[in-house]
Amino acid sequence: MRPLDQAIVALYVVAALGLGLVLAGRQRDAGDYFLGHRGLPWWAIMLSIVATESSVVTVISVPGLAATGNLTFLQLPLGYLVGRIGVAALLLRGYFAGTQETAYTRLEHRFGGRARRTAAAIFLGTRSVADAVRVFATAIPLAIITHWSLPAGILAVGLVTLVYTWVGGIRAVVWVDVMQLGVYVLGGVATLIVALGLAGGADAFTTALQAGKLQVFDFSFSLTRTYTFWGGLIGGALLASASHGTDHLIVQRLLASKSLRDARRALIGSGLCVIVLFALFLLVGTSLWLAGAAEPGLRSDAIYPGFIATRLPAGLAGLVVAGILAAAMGTHASAINSLASATTHDFYAGLTGERDPQRLLRVGRAASLVWALVLVAGAMLFRKQNTPVVQLALSVASLTYGCLLGMYVLAGSRRARQIDAIVAVAVGMTLMAPVVLGAIIPHFPFHWLPGLAWPWYVPLGTAVTVLTGLAASLVGQSDSRTVGQVGVD
Repeated sequence: MRPLDQAIVALYVVAALGLGLVLAGRQRDAGDYFLGHRGLPWWAIMLSIVATESSVVTVISVPGLAATGNLTFLQLPLGYLVGRIGVAALLLRGYFAGTQETAYTRLEHRFGGRARRTAAAIFLGTRSVADAVRVFATAIPLAIITHWSLPAGILAVGLVTLVYTWVGGIRAVVWVDVMQLGVYVLGGVATLIVALGLAGGADAFTTALQAGKLQVFDFSFSLTRTYTFWGGLIGGALLASASHGTDHLIVQRLLASKSLRDARRALIGSGLCVIVLFALFLLVGTSLWLAGAAEPGLRSDAIYPGFIATRLPAGLAGLVVAGILAAAMGTHASAINSLASATTHDFYAGLTGERDPQRLLRVGRAASLVWALVLVAGAMLFRKQNTPVVQLALSVASLTYGCLLGMYVLAGSRRARQIDAIVAVAVGMTLMAPVVLGAIIPHFPFHWLPGLAWPWYVPLGTAVTVLTGLAASLVGQSDSRTVGQVGVD
């Protein structure tokens, strides 16, 4: 990497770190550290949600999908918007009923403590794996552009992110998210302009159109095709319902809103922003194909980083790399803080009865350190994985998202008991594990439905969990002590 690019990257890392520390403010207790005392503006939360869910996976892998295929991936975020609207209308009110520290507090109100800890344990497992993938994804462009080793890139991202997350909590995380989103969007726009210039200007899109590279919709109904309209609408809607309605990574931000109205604005607004963001990076991928960057045999995740390293002018390449690093740092920070929050409130406080805010703050910071180490170690394990990282990250999340969403659906049944919900989740995960892991790990035992496309994982997992829970509830009697309101309006 050229000296100017190195200077820009170094300057940006220092600026991001400094901004995170300055804007963090003084953390007085766990409420400050994990929820920013519920005083963050809705637009900052909206942009933080977009930055968190898109991250470096979007920046690196989505352009590769378009460069080697077309724009049909864009059908998924359309479903994401539908799912967000459903969550805003049906689930969000329940999170603002009383004092709720995490997404899983409401399950304790409805079922009991074991149900809450079961859901939290699923979140901890899924989030740690999915975000380890994201940390690994960051090391790909670093290795290509800076010639660092993958472990060195992983360690660099992990260390820098830990500093401002450990000190500043959710407030630092959100404000750095806002900044990094702006930087990597700017980098995407700049890349699009440069690549189109190399391809002969905007008229080159005529070539892409004739080659079928601009196809957005595929209205065929297929359970084996990855990107179709119906898979995007149904699978994307349920995936977003789970990720934005039951995953504490996103729900934590919504809980930091000033009001239910602000949370709804942030959630639905983020859905619109994500459509625009994915469209931008898909068009970046198309422009890379037009510029000849999609060489035969080149791994899709390496197309964009390779273009940055060899075709972008000095200075601009540094800006794009800085944006990639910022995206990684923001997402990594979000994961650390949300994992620490669930560990502190759902497990430590729940099992010990500890309620002292200062004591919980100390426990939360210790948990942040532990989870930072876990994510870095997990990222090391994905170094030899050949699956595109966007597919890998979403597939791993889909393993448990359906089960979590099914648990919340069961909470709306007056017959379902705590044991029914736990058994249903166990059955759902047992049946879904061979489907999801078999698609990633060669020769995985008991792999059934081998051709099922990953957008259908969440609908299948949700259906299995709900049907199992309802069946289990029929053999017992409802327990009036655990039947209550779940906040669906």
